[in-house]
Amino acid sequence: MSKQPRKQRKFRYQAPLHIRHKLMSVNLSPELREEYERRSLPVRKGDTVKVRRGDFRDHEGKVEGVDLKHYRVMVEGLNVQKPDGNQVYHPVHPTNLMIIELDLDDDERNEILERKG
Repeated sequence: MSKQPRKQRKFRYQAPLHIRHKLMSVNLSPELREEYERRSLPVRKGDTVKVRRGDFRDHEGKVEGVDLKHYRVMVEGLNVQKPDGNQVYHPVHPTNLMIIELDLDDDERNEILERKG
């Protein structure tokens, strides 16, 4: 794989969905890192995350949605008001988040956590 920034950008912009999902990985909290012996996991609706950067720093909330097209995560409680009065989610990039609680309802996700890699 090339190290050239232009080719790295092109790869991100043209990535298929299954690769975009992996690019949406979020760091785990120190407790989860110790428990699962992993540094990060792809974020998923239902996970509880903490914002580490930006205007909403230290805010904790559940993930309400994941936008693979724009590489953004919608977190409950992170709303901004539009000029017409509507409340909309403030999208956050996954690198600015930390997972503090995992949603383990899915068997496939449990298998991912259990396997060595």
